[in-house]
Amino acid sequence: MAHFLIAQVKVNDDSWIPEYAAKVHDIVHRHGGKYLSRSGNIKTLEGAESTSNLVAVIEFPTGESLQAFVDDPEYAPYAKARQDGTDSFFISIDDTDAAGSIPYLTAGG
Repeated sequence: MAHFLIAQVKVNDDSWIPEYAAKVHDIVHRHGGKYLSRSGNIKTLEGAESTSNLVAVIEFPTGESLQAFVDDPEYAPYAKARQDGTDSFFISIDDTDAAGSIPYLTAGG
């Protein structure tokens, strides 16, 4: 079952970005992940205006592979640099349908 890491980031200091962008993709890939988007083109359609100026969506084949990426010691210094230079909000979701009414998704809870 696929799992998605959704990262909402408000960059306060962009000094971490070049090295993070150059190196983290390979770590994601090693854990079976692939970026679906890493974009600064953010438009709030409903609700309070988002303070994020970067959003990334990364697909992993399993929840375990997503967690292995987050816990990877090689990722730790990049995560720390990002955390120090941003206000970040990371969430993980799977590919289920909570209502159970979409036929091409697995019913979830």
